[in-house]
This record gives sequence, C-alpha cells and structure tokens, in this order.
Amino acid sequence: MIDKNAVIDSSAIIEENVEIGAFTVIGKGVTIRQGTSIGPNCYIEYADIGANCKIYNSVSVGTPAQDLSYKGEPTKAYVGEGTILREFVTINRGTAKTSKTVVGKNCFFMVGAHAAHDTRTGDNVIMANFASLGGHVEVGDNAFLSAFVGIHQFCKVGSNVMVGAGTIVSMDIIPYAMCCGYRAELEGLNLVGMRRRKVPAAEIENIKKAYRTLFLSKLLLADALIEIEKIDSPAVREIITFIKVSKRSLARPK
Repeated sequence: MIDKNAVIDSSAIIEENVEIGAFTVIGKGVTIRQGTSIGPNCYIEYADIGANCKIYNSVSVGTPAQDLSYKGEPTKAYVGEGTILREFVTINRGTAKTSKTVVGKNCFFMVGAHAAHDTRTGDNVIMANFASLGGHVEVGDNAFLSAFVGIHQFCKVGSNVMVGAGTIVSMDIIPYAMCCGYRAELEGLNLVGMRRRKVPAAEIENIKKAYRTLFLSKLLLADALIEIEKIDSPAVREIITFIKVSKRSLARPK
C-alpha cells in the first residue's frame, strides 16, 4: 500500500507488494523491489532498494555525496535484499570515482548509522546506533560495528570483525579480529562471532595460529606472511589476501 500523502516521482519503478508511508518522498532514479516496506517521512532518490527490505521512518537513501569533488554526476546507492534500516539512517550515493555506494544483503543498520559515498558493505553486516563509515570504506561480510564506531575514509574492515563501542578506526582491520579502544587496537580474535557462525573448531585453531604468528611473534610482517602461507586454511588465505592488498597500515595489538 502506498499512502496517499507519499510523493512518488514518475520515473520511479515500484514493484509489487511495496508499502510506502505518509510524507515519504521517492525521487528520481529509484527502483524499489517487491515486498519492501518504507515508513513515513523518508527521502529516497537515485537508489536501488532490494526485495523484502524494512526501512523505518526518517531514513535517507541515495542523497548526494558529501564530497567537494562531487558535481552531480549520475551515481546511485544500492541496498541489498532483506536489509533493515532503522530510524535516521543515512546512505549517500557514490561519486564519479566509483559511481556507487553498496550495502549488502540482510544487513542491519541501527538508529543514526551512516554509510558515506562509495562505501562497500558486505552481507549480514550490523552497524549499531550512530556507527559511521567515511567515504570509500569497505566492510566485509558478517562484521559487527558497535555504537558510535567511526571508520576513517579508505579503511578496510575484514569479514567477521567485531569493533567495540566508540572505537575510531584509522587502520585496516584483518578478518576475524576483535578490536576496541579510542584508536582501534586488536584485542584478539572474534571467537564468539566465529562460534555463532559455526566456524569449525579446526579452522578456528588455524586462525589463532596465524594471528599469533602475525602479531605475537618477533617476525617481520613479510616473514610472518611466508610462515602462515604454510597453513592449509581458507580463512588464513583470506587473511593473507587482505593484508597483501591493504594500502593502509594494519591495526595491531597494544
């Protein structure tokens, strides 16, 4: 059902079984997939909203990038199917540099969470109240960002990472890690998260061995990578790839 007080641009594509609340504005360049529910007082433009999403009141999606280089180029924001956006979430569209901002499937953005221009958020990502991603940030699948976390632009947060409340992240966080502190420091591995996702015990032991070699031995990073390449483990290979493509410094333990 579309409320009579909603404003829908003639260019918008609205699929079946979509609900749109009162005083919500659906602007140009919008596609809303079937089964999605959008509450009142939202503003959406230049966005593709996946199927079966739940968008609460006062959410903003696809608005212009907060970047002085952005000159109104035709870019978009994408929200994956099954994603929940709670009150006052803001998601800006991309700049000409990448053309898009992407939120994955089955994510949960709590009150006031923000995804800036050109960010990439994987599937099943949780961002708690007022967590914020700077421009071009990448967040891997199954990551959990606690309340008031701030991620510096161009940082990468690996899959299955847990970031504690109020943490400022200005370095890359390897997959499967847990970090916290005013400036992000590794506090070990996200063991609780891995067990909840039923990561096999043997694989967890492989990840532990890789972590110890990388951060608790006295090896240089290049030498530590050579050592952990000997571990036969998909998760460890993911960590190695993450480190090799990282363009920023890595967060480390105290």
